[in-house]
Amino acid sequence: MQTSSDRHEYPAHWEADVVLRDGGTARIRPITVDDAERLVSFYEQVSDESKYYRFFAPYPRLSAKDVHRFTHHDFVDRVGLAATVGDEFIATVRYDRIDADGMPASAPADEAEVAFLVQDAHHGRGVASALLEHIGAVARERDIRRFAAEVLPANNKMIKVFTDAGYTQKRSFEDGVVRLEFDLEPTDRSLAVQRAREQRAEARSVQRLLAPGSVAVIGVGRAPGGVGRSVLDNLRDAGFTGRLYAVNAALQEKEIDGVPAHRSVRDIAEPVDLAVVAVPAEHVPEVVTECGEHGVQGLVVVSAGYAESGAEGRERQRELVRRARTYGMRIIGPNAFGIINTSPGVRLNASLAPQMPRPGRIGLFAQSGAIGIALLSRLHRRGGGVTGVTGVSTFVSSGNRADVSGNDVLQYWYDDPETDVALMYLESIGNPRKFTRLARRTAAVKPLVVVQGARHGGAAPQGHAVRATRLPHATVSALLRQAGVIRVDTITELVDAGLLLARQPLPRGPRVAILGNSESLGLLTYDACLAEGLRPLPPQDLTTAASAEDFHRALSAALTDDSCDAVVVTAIPAVGETSAADAALAEALRSSAAAAPAKPVLVVHVELGGLAEALSAAASTAPQTAGTAPGAAPGARFHPANRSPASVPADVAPDSRLIPAYPAAERAVRALAEAVNYSRWRQDAGEPGKVPEYEDIDEKGAARMVDDLLARGEGLTLGGEETAALLGRYGIDVHRALPAATPDDAVAAARAIGYPVALKTTAPHLRHRADLGGVRLDLADEEQLRRAYTELTELFGTPTVLRPVVQGMAPRGVDTVVRAVIDPAAGAVLSFGLSGAASELLGDTAHRLIPVTDRDATSLIRSIRTAPLLFGWRGSAPVDTAALEELMLRVSRLVDDHPEVVAVSLEPVVVAPTGLSVLGATVRLARAPLRDDLGPRTLPVV
Repeated sequence: MQTSSDRHEYPAHWEADVVLRDGGTARIRPITVDDAERLVSFYEQVSDESKYYRFFAPYPRLSAKDVHRFTHHDFVDRVGLAATVGDEFIATVRYDRIDADGMPASAPADEAEVAFLVQDAHHGRGVASALLEHIGAVARERDIRRFAAEVLPANNKMIKVFTDAGYTQKRSFEDGVVRLEFDLEPTDRSLAVQRAREQRAEARSVQRLLAPGSVAVIGVGRAPGGVGRSVLDNLRDAGFTGRLYAVNAALQEKEIDGVPAHRSVRDIAEPVDLAVVAVPAEHVPEVVTECGEHGVQGLVVVSAGYAESGAEGRERQRELVRRARTYGMRIIGPNAFGIINTSPGVRLNASLAPQMPRPGRIGLFAQSGAIGIALLSRLHRRGGGVTGVTGVSTFVSSGNRADVSGNDVLQYWYDDPETDVALMYLESIGNPRKFTRLARRTAAVKPLVVVQGARHGGAAPQGHAVRATRLPHATVSALLRQAGVIRVDTITELVDAGLLLARQPLPRGPRVAILGNSESLGLLTYDACLAEGLRPLPPQDLTTAASAEDFHRALSAALTDDSCDAVVVTAIPAVGETSAADAALAEALRSSAAAAPAKPVLVVHVELGGLAEALSAAASTAPQTAGTAPGAAPGARFHPANRSPASVPADVAPDSRLIPAYPAAERAVRALAEAVNYSRWRQDAGEPGKVPEYEDIDEKGAARMVDDLLARGEGLTLGGEETAALLGRYGIDVHRALPAATPDDAVAAARAIGYPVALKTTAPHLRHRADLGGVRLDLADEEQLRRAYTELTELFGTPTVLRPVVQGMAPRGVDTVVRAVIDPAAGAVLSFGLSGAASELLGDTAHRLIPVTDRDATSLIRSIRTAPLLFGWRGSAPVDTAALEELMLRVSRLVDDHPEVVAVSLEPVVVAPTGLSVLGATVRLARAPLRDDLGPRTLPVV
C-alpha cells in the first residue's frame, strides 16, 4: 500500500457515474495501488495499434515499473483516473505536472501532461471525452491551468477528442508528433460542447429504455393476476413489436399465453434490451446481477420495499443503483408504475396500465404511480372526447426515481420528434439547478407544463433523495417560470393546458375575442380573462337562435380581425338539440379555424357532451354519416354524443386542427393565459439579453481577497470595512458609516463625515426597521445629534445593545433591497424588492437566476407589485432605475465570478431621481462546492 508520504488522502469526491454516448453508464474513479491486476488485465485487452499510439512504439506489455508508476499517485502532481464497467477498466487517463521544460514538477507549476488509453471494444462510446472532463476538473482543483498532450498524427480519434472539447488551444508539430496545449478554464464553447454531449448521452439512455428490441418480464406467475403477469399481459395486449419473454425461477412451462418462458434471464439465447423486474425486493439483487451478466441495457423495477419503506429500504435502494451501474444499466424505479411508448414501431406498455393510451403528441412524466394513472385516465377521456387523437407519445412513471429522473426524460423529449408538449408531475426536484437549465432549453422549442405536488408538506416524499432548499415554494415557482416552465397548481390545469398547447398555435398576444350564443356565459368568460391578465374584447352575443352557419361566419370574422390574438367560443345547447346539430356546429368551428390557422381557438361548452366529441370527430376524413355544416368538407364524419372515448377512430390526421373544449370558462381562460405567458416568454427568449462587461471590475483582486479572507476559516461573515472593500472591487460603493459607541464618538464621526447625518441602530432586532423608530435622519448639528442619541438609548437600551452608527445623509428616494444567495438546491439567485415591513409581509419580492442579463435586470425591477413607486406613482418623481439595474448586474457578476460569495445583502439601497446610495451591506463567504452544475457530467450520487 502507499504510505502517507507517498500519497495524499484518497479523493473520494472524484468518484462519479457517467452516461456514455450510447446510453450506457460507466464509473470514473481514481486509480490506486489496489488496481495493479486490473490495469494489467485492461492493458492486455488493448490492441497493438492503440498501444503504439499511446507509447509511440511497440509496447506489448507493461513492466513492473510501469504498473507501479501508473498505480501510485499523490493525487496532486500525479493523478490517474479509470472508467470502469463491471469492476473492470475500460479506459484510463492520467496527468503529470510538468515545468516549463517538460520535466516533473510540483506547485506552483500550473501545466500538466495528459494521456489516455481506451480499450478498443469501447471506442466510439465517448469514454475519452467524459474522462477529459473529469481529469480537467481534477486538475483545476489542484491549481493546474493548462494541459499538454503529444499525439501521433495518425491518431485522429484522440486528436479529435482534444480539438472537439472546446477549450482554447494551441497546436504545433515537431519531430513527427503533434503537440496540443490548451487552457483548462471553461469557455462558452467548452461548456456548450459538454452540455450537448450530456444531452445526447442521457437522451440515448432513456431512448434505450423506451424503444427496446426485446423485453423480459421477471417475476411472471403461472396464473393470471399479480404484478409480473399483469405487466406481461399489458405488453402482449399492446402489440409490442419486439421479442417478449417471461421469466420466473419456478417456471416449468416453456411458454405462457404464447410468450416464451424461462427460469432465468441467462437461459434466454437472444440479447435482452429491457428487463421489467417484479420480484420481491430481497430477490432483486440476484436478478440485477443476472441481467447485468447477460448484457441487459436497462431495468424497470416495479418492486416495492425500498426508500419509501424507511432507512433499511433506503440502503437497499442505494445498493440496487450501485449494482445496476456496475453493469452499465440504468433504472426506472424502484416502486415504479412503468413506462409506455405508443409509437407504431414500438407499442411498448411495460406498465401496470391495463389499456394502452391513445397515440399522440404529449409526453407524460409522473413520479407518483397514482397520479400517473390519473393523468393517463384524464388524457384518454379528454383526448377522445375533447380533442380527438390528442394522446400520449411516451409515459414514464419513475417511482422513487433512484436513477432515471425527470431531468433525463427532459433530455429525451428535447429532440424527440414524436413529442410536441411535455407534461410533468413532480413531487420533488433532485437537482433544481440542472432542471431549470434543461427546462429553459426545452421550453425554447416545445411547451413544458409542470405541476408540483407536496408543495407545502415541508419535506420530500418517502423514497426521494433531494437536496435541501432554503427557498420558499413561491420563489422556486418564480424561478421555474423564469426558465419558461408553465407552472400550474392541479392535475386538471395540467391537462387543460396540455390539450390546448398540443393542438393549437401559440397566441401572439393577450387580446381575446369572445363569441357565442349565451350572453351570460360570454360575460363570465370576459371576467375570467380580466382576472387572468388578458385583454378581452367585448363579447359578441350571437343569441340562442344562432345556427352553425352563424358561428362559422362569426368565428371566421374574428380570426381575420387584427385586433385579437385568440378566440374563445361559448356554446350552450338549445332545447331539443341532436347529436347531428352538435356535429354541424363542431364542423363549422373546425372549418373556420382551419382557414385561419395562426390563432388559437377554444370552446367553452355547458352540458354539451355531444359537441366535445363532435369537435374531435370533425377532423376525420372517413365517409360522412350525418349532416354537413356550412363550410364543411365533403365526407366529414360526425360521431354520436354517446360514443365512448375509446371508440373514437384513429384515422384523424395527426396534423389536424383539433379544438379543445372546456366545461367552464375559468378553465379555458386559465389555459389560454398560460399559453399567452409562455408565448411571451418564447418571444423574449429569442433575445435573451447579455451579461454586460464593466471595465472597473477587478475580478482577480476580488479573488485574492476572497482567498485571503477564507484562510481564516469557513462560513465567514465579513466586517463592514471588508464588505465595503470587496464590493468596491466590483464598483459597488457602500455609504460610509462610523461606529458611535458614545455620544462623543457620534459627534466625532459626524465631524469626519460632515453634517447633515443620520444616526441609526444596527442591532439585529432593529436593523432596517425604520418603522420602529431606530433611525434619526437629517441631524444638522451637534446639538440635534446628541439629543437624538439620548432619545435612542432611552427608548431602546444601552449603546452596547443598540450598536449605533453615524452615516452621511443620502439623497431622498425609494428604499429598496437587493440580495443574492447561493441556495444548495436552486443555485445562485438574485432577489429584489422594496424595503420595509409591508413588502416583507406581502412577500413582494422578485427573483432571477444568476447570471442575470440586462433584460433580466429590467424585468426584475418591474416584476414586483409595488414597482409603480419607482416610476412616478401619484405624481412622485421617477427614480433612477438604470442605476438600480446596473447595481443588480454588478452583484450578479460578483456572485457568478466567485462561488465562495454565498450571500450578499444590500439594504437599504436608496434609489434617488439621479443615482443611488447603498446604505447597508453584508457579505458571507464559504468554500465553493467541489462539484456543481458547471462541473463535469455526472449522475446523482446514491
